[in-house]
Amino acid sequence: MDTAWDPLQRAYFSGYTMWTYLTTPFLLSMPGFEVTEIEPWGEGDEVWRGLRAKFPSRLASHSAEQDFYFGDDFLLRRHDYHVDIAGGFAAAHYVYDIVESDGLRLPTRRRAYLRDDNLRPIRENLLVSIDLSEPRFS
Repeated sequence: MDTAWDPLQRAYFSGYTMWTYLTTPFLLSMPGFEVTEIEPWGEGDEVWRGLRAKFPSRLASHSAEQDFYFGDDFLLRRHDYHVDIAGGFAAAHYVYDIVESDGLRLPTRRRAYLRDDNLRPIRENLLVSIDLSEPRFS
């Protein structure tokens, strides 16, 4: 995690991550994905349903296998993965502040933290912070 990336490496990482983030959960219905239900995850007083997705090898993404957790409203709350291109460290990625834009609901805030072996985020280790403002589709 301490190795400096050149601009091309940062562009590659940013490109595939934002594509994944902006197309979830729709991407899970694409050909080649294998999706299975996993144990729910409890966070505070909520329990989120879990899905494990095996990504097809033709798509660049964090790791071949990733977990997604959804609230009672079927909206994404958390996305867990290993960042294979950076040593395979584990991340717990939370999404917040869901808005509606052109009929689609999407989160405008994302925070990814280093994750421990018990799947808990290490809040002192913020890895990614993304804020979107005024999202629109055309």
